[in-house]
Amino acid sequence: MYQWDFGILWSYRWLFLNGLGVTVGFTIVIVVCGLLFGLLGAFGSLSRFRTLRLGALAFIEVFRCTPILVQLIWFYYALPILAGVEMTPITASALALSLYGGSFYSEIIRGGIVSIDRGQSEAGAALGMTPSQTMRRIVLPQAIKRMIPALMNQSIIQFKNTSLVSVLAVPDLVYQSQVAAHDSYRPLETYTAVAVAYAAILIPLTIIVRRGEKQLAVSE
Repeated sequence: MYQWDFGILWSYRWLFLNGLGVTVGFTIVIVVCGLLFGLLGAFGSLSRFRTLRLGALAFIEVFRCTPILVQLIWFYYALPILAGVEMTPITASALALSLYGGSFYSEIIRGGIVSIDRGQSEAGAALGMTPSQTMRRIVLPQAIKRMIPALMNQSIIQFKNTSLVSVLAVPDLVYQSQVAAHDSYRPLETYTAVAVAYAAILIPLTIIVRRGEKQLAVSE
């Protein structure tokens, strides 16, 4: 029978804490950058200009329809060769995950915008507003309210996706746990602790998102 011994992990506590710090910081970066890419993609896909619309749609479909692990490897190994620039594992991971998340954020934002009744835009035009003013003052405030739950859910997925950056030796929580497991010969305890850490962060966030969805549903 296997003898569990979680006490041995205490000596690796700073390794885990450093990894957790990298994971949380990395998540903030890719969520913020992903939202920026998402805004560009959403407005591009709604553009009246065919070139912008097709370019945005190509970006969205390419990143949504290819595995994120493949994208990570491609950005780290292939892009530097094609672009002729050096790229660190952190830079490649941040760019890949931001673009990947941005493709999903784009569809969420686009869906939120088109869900607003067209009459709202017509009312803005009747008041003498330009299309950009109508979007900023009338459409977006209503659309954001509908987007929030989906954006939060996608951000939670982004947090989980950061576990994949360990394949490029980014020192996140998973990578540090691999180091601890190899050093201590206690992979079961190590990866159980990592699973508990992810659950301890994500379960409260999931509960908050669900409560937010209910409150938004009631307010509507």
